[in-house]
Amino acid sequence: MRQNQNKKDASMNTRRAIINLLKEHAGMDVVALSDHFSLNGMAIRQHLNALQEEGLVTYEEEARPMGRPTKLWKLTPAADRFFSSGYSDLSLSLIHSMKEAFGSEGMDKLLAVRNKKMQKQYLNYIGDTSVTRERLEKLAEIRTNEGYMAEIKQEEDGCFLFIEKHCPICEAAATCAGLCKNELQLFHQVLGNDVTVERVEYILSGGRSCVYRVQKMATKNQSTNPNISPYI
Repeated sequence: MRQNQNKKDASMNTRRAIINLLKEHAGMDVVALSDHFSLNGMAIRQHLNALQEEGLVTYEEEARPMGRPTKLWKLTPAADRFFSSGYSDLSLSLIHSMKEAFGSEGMDKLLAVRNKKMQKQYLNYIGDTSVTRERLEKLAEIRTNEGYMAEIKQEEDGCFLFIEKHCPICEAAATCAGLCKNELQLFHQVLGNDVTVERVEYILSGGRSCVYRVQKMATKNQSTNPNISPYI
């Protein structure tokens, strides 16, 4: 009896680990998953089939030059429940109530206060470093601790991509667009006036992640205002 329970617990732990990995790297095939978990393909398929029956994963077929198409597995929106959410139904209700009580102008003022407080907290954490990569790494640490699963990648042209793979305030952001607009401005404020910050992928517009392109100003004469994309 105890042995059966241990096997069940091990299976649940593996499936949760698969969910976490697919959150980090969407579009993984059975071979990649097998290599990561040191399990054979049959075992991985059993876990994926179980997760698919629960509506937590799905797949897309990718054509290959030779042979049959490969299934690339990814999470469904139903899997979001396994990741932190910064806003409950109560919080969403409060946002609606504040809009009714204070109107759009009042909401903008409240968000500005929130933005100023976050800016101070972020700057204290980032410290005095002026190196863009170091500032981005610190920012990624902050945002990951807040549930955004953030990371940075450097492009061949020297620019950086700041990637947030999960949005714990997604429902609230869908209700209050000012949250995302202020977030973009916040990033520019804490990363410094010598960089531009542009949102190039957006979860609320159907993107898999929120992705920001960060690059150094080419000249001192360039504007220090953030390059804000239309995704706000």
